[in-house]
Amino acid sequence: MPTLDISNFNIVCATLGGFVTMFGLVSFLCKEKFYLSEALISTVAGVVFGPNAANWIRPQQYALGSEETLNTINLYFTRLVLGVQLVIAGVQLPSRYLRTEWKPLALLLGPGMTGMWMVTSLLVWAMVPNLTFLHALAVGACVTPTDPILSNSIVKGKFADKNIPKELAKLVIAESGANDGLGYPFLFLPLYLIKYIGDHGAGESGGAAKAMGMWFGETWGYTIIMSIAYGTAVGWIAKELLHWAEERRYVDRESFLVFAITLALFIVGTDGMLGSDDVLACFVAGNAFTWDDWFRLETMDDSLQPTIDMLLNVSVFIWFGAVCPWYAFAHNSVIPIYRLIPLGILVLLLRRLPIIISMHKQIHQIEQLRQALFVGFFGPIGVSAVFYLYISIEFLEKITVDGVQREDAAHLQEVMYVVIWFLVICSIVVHGLSIPLGKIGILIPRTLSNAVSSDRNSDEPAPFHIRSFTEQSLPGILRNRHSNISNPGNVTPHSAATGSTGTNLLPRPLYRIGGSVIRKKSGCQQQQPQKQQETDSDRDAVGTLEQGIAPGNRSLQTPSPAPGMMQPMARPGGAPADDDSSFSGSNPAAVLSPRHTEGQELVLGPRTITFADGSTARGDETVAERSRDE
Repeated sequence: MPTLDISNFNIVCATLGGFVTMFGLVSFLCKEKFYLSEALISTVAGVVFGPNAANWIRPQQYALGSEETLNTINLYFTRLVLGVQLVIAGVQLPSRYLRTEWKPLALLLGPGMTGMWMVTSLLVWAMVPNLTFLHALAVGACVTPTDPILSNSIVKGKFADKNIPKELAKLVIAESGANDGLGYPFLFLPLYLIKYIGDHGAGESGGAAKAMGMWFGETWGYTIIMSIAYGTAVGWIAKELLHWAEERRYVDRESFLVFAITLALFIVGTDGMLGSDDVLACFVAGNAFTWDDWFRLETMDDSLQPTIDMLLNVSVFIWFGAVCPWYAFAHNSVIPIYRLIPLGILVLLLRRLPIIISMHKQIHQIEQLRQALFVGFFGPIGVSAVFYLYISIEFLEKITVDGVQREDAAHLQEVMYVVIWFLVICSIVVHGLSIPLGKIGILIPRTLSNAVSSDRNSDEPAPFHIRSFTEQSLPGILRNRHSNISNPGNVTPHSAATGSTGTNLLPRPLYRIGGSVIRKKSGCQQQQPQKQQETDSDRDAVGTLEQGIAPGNRSLQTPSPAPGMMQPMARPGGAPADDDSSFSGSNPAAVLSPRHTEGQELVLGPRTITFADGSTARGDETVAERSRDE
């Protein structure tokens, strides 16, 4: 008998595959029409599929009920996603970007990050009860870096194409990539101090001197500087090897396109084994890999990297929705919910915005105050904050006294767990809904204004339809076009150019010369006296059909200039045309056949040439040939 195998693996594959498939069907509608980010949609899906609702995604079961194992899964998952994302971010930047734009990046990564760190720490210190400022510095350091995944979703798409300059978008990507790896010094300065001087240094010896020595030596020397050197070396060697293989045609297209992704996996693994900052190394390697812009230009139109990027984004935010401690937000022993919500609002408003506004004049990519407001507000908190959270938890769990975690370290761990997860969720929701809500805020006043205007003007005459130019000037041609096609011999000269008033209504002339269309600058229609109609109609000649011109259409005659020079056009009947109706080209003064096209524009195709002496020639005979014959 066949049996059902409802295992966790099968459930996860079905859930993830089903969601990505269904989301793919409406992805353009959600992202380009409603401006909803895939991070927000995926997080909501994670909540629905997670243990708080459908329970199809079961993080605790995957970790075998161990909180420590679950923390390790979260740490490694975020490391993997950040590593791939930062290599892609580095590859997206133009040639030598870190060298050419080092001044604005230095402002954002130096004073900018320091200011964000201090403001966030002060807000946490003020809102969380019984928390020392040193502990608040550790919390603030985790949310100081801007998230490259959420930033990337903001600077791409239809909204970004219309509202964000390209140079500003590149700066946002570069900042979010670099400050992720540079979050280590901000985090480990308070962590080392907590370890060696917190709780009077219980369980540890060395004091503040050892803490500062560890910070300068291990954090700056080994973690930061070594990761920069390692990423630069690996990226440069990878670029040269790929050049060498491509010149000899050793690499196929598929391997070429996926090269940056595999490079990210290699750096995450090797730099992780060295115990250095693999996140920063990935970003530096990605930029060094495309230092000459060759790989970026070769893969610019390829969709493999964005596809992998999308799959990783969807997966990690579904996981966040499932693993997030929703219950702990309202039920914890460190901060009540009525303090937690204002803390989230204040951090999103004050963490970055005042700092960017204060120094935006020194950043040449930020040209207007409106752009400064945008860059200051959209500094999202996301995957990088969760990554630093679990780096901190791993560090704090090792601060023990007699084999038991020290009390101050345990308290800080709980504060960080609740506050940082809440700030991440706030950023995903607020930054994910800011653009669509802003669009609604613009559209609703316009709709209400239009409705009020309609009510006020209800007693005024109703608007009337104004016929298009072609309907006014050539009613016969438009009305009889299809009948002329079916009856080629049924040609009525006056119906094509005579209006209901009995006067000739000639359209504004349009001339096709090669690939150009030239319109007469003067009025849209010209009138002739009724007594000239018969004379004009006698002078009209029926042009033969061009390819694609409906049979039976009446050609309009325009006289030719004297040989060797261009003359002003003459109206039918001999009336001189305005000077601005003349034109130059290889086929002047052609008899032009009107053709109605989409949008009711009159396109006139040349057929024959009528010269001043009354003789005619084929449309492809040039003026120079005619002059030579004479």
